[in-house]
Amino acid sequence: MEAECSSSLDVNQEFRQLTISEIHFVTKNFDESLVIGRGGFGMVYKGTITNGTTHLVAAIKRLDSTSKQGEAEFWAEVEILTKLRHCHLVPLIGYCNDGEEMILAYEYMPHGTLEDHLHNFQTPLSWVQRLKICIGVARGLDYLHTGTGIKHGVIHRDVKSSNILLDESWNAKISDFGLSKLGPINQPSTYVNTVVKGTFGYLDPDYFTTGRLTRKSDVYAFGVVLFEVLSGKRAVDKSLGEEHLGLARWAQESVKEDRLEQIVDLNIKDEIMPKCLKEFARIADWCLDRNPKQRPTMAEVVVCLESVLAIQEKASNKLHHARMRKFGWAQVVAELGPMLNASRNYYTEKSKLKSEMIKEKFVNQIQQMYDDSQLVKIAKEQTMHSNLLTQSLGVVSKKLRKTEEKQPIVRDRTQGYQDQNMQEDTL
Repeated sequence: MEAECSSSLDVNQEFRQLTISEIHFVTKNFDESLVIGRGGFGMVYKGTITNGTTHLVAAIKRLDSTSKQGEAEFWAEVEILTKLRHCHLVPLIGYCNDGEEMILAYEYMPHGTLEDHLHNFQTPLSWVQRLKICIGVARGLDYLHTGTGIKHGVIHRDVKSSNILLDESWNAKISDFGLSKLGPINQPSTYVNTVVKGTFGYLDPDYFTTGRLTRKSDVYAFGVVLFEVLSGKRAVDKSLGEEHLGLARWAQESVKEDRLEQIVDLNIKDEIMPKCLKEFARIADWCLDRNPKQRPTMAEVVVCLESVLAIQEKASNKLHHARMRKFGWAQVVAELGPMLNASRNYYTEKSKLKSEMIKEKFVNQIQQMYDDSQLVKIAKEQTMHSNLLTQSLGVVSKKLRKTEEKQPIVRDRTQGYQDQNMQEDTL
């Protein structure tokens, strides 16, 4: 079941070569105020590029002349992203190669990187959000490995949380293909002999020791990302101690010793269903198998993660409805307390407008708590309670009206007693 992805670029839209004058215009001559990122490659600027009648907000990556990432990696990224289009790959808008300037322009991703939200911003990403992000990355990698439609599949070679971008809808987009390699797609065990490159903490141990790069090297790195998402820990985390500096080893030992609850990020600990936690950890551990041949394909990972999401959502819905049946209307009635107090003010002050505002506020609060389908179901299941509630409100209103009607009589009688007492005192 493919997730809906958003992109202002059509999958068949051609990228184009950009002129250096156009780059200078959209970046205001590389104005420092437009910098949105810095890396080993250089600066990233935000600007708007015109493509025909379309205006695209872009992230413009300018390769630093002193960067370790050279011309070969620049052209590798251009070659791959100009051939491939997928909703879970960051779209390339264009490139510029003008003398010493080598520049790539991507579609801008408003929510930045997954790394930022896990480690830098401390964004409270929910467990379901994290699951959907992982599924998106897995689908993107599966496409690279086997579904590109070209003769060769693509091995990313640098899968990590900082290379996972998030669009305005929090959909995951794989980025940074400078280290990627092409490999035959009809032979799962085919490897590419290459100089070892990547990021420490995500590197496949087999690739590191043998120099043989396979698609299963991406699978290993993705396994590290899965544990990173689950635990909120970095791939290399000093808080784990010198013995367990690497997240992969620490997490695998936790799985083996059945200490799963201890590795879960506290921000999501209360959200995860036990069955989902166990299955998610099993998938991540499977990806980290020391033997590359024993690791799953990304297609298998996609299916497994979608199953975890389905279990989580089903269990969450059941728990929600169970709570509603047990406590739902009691909570609603409790919410009515302020409204009833305000109703007294209404009948005392005869303020119809205020009453309507209070009712509207109450309705908005309920709508924020439950979506439309839940409200419809609740209404059907609790018709009798609703009628009783309505009747109760009617009784309260009636009593308030009677109280109001009696108030002039009480005031008259009180005034009468006071006048009589004054006369007696005068005598």
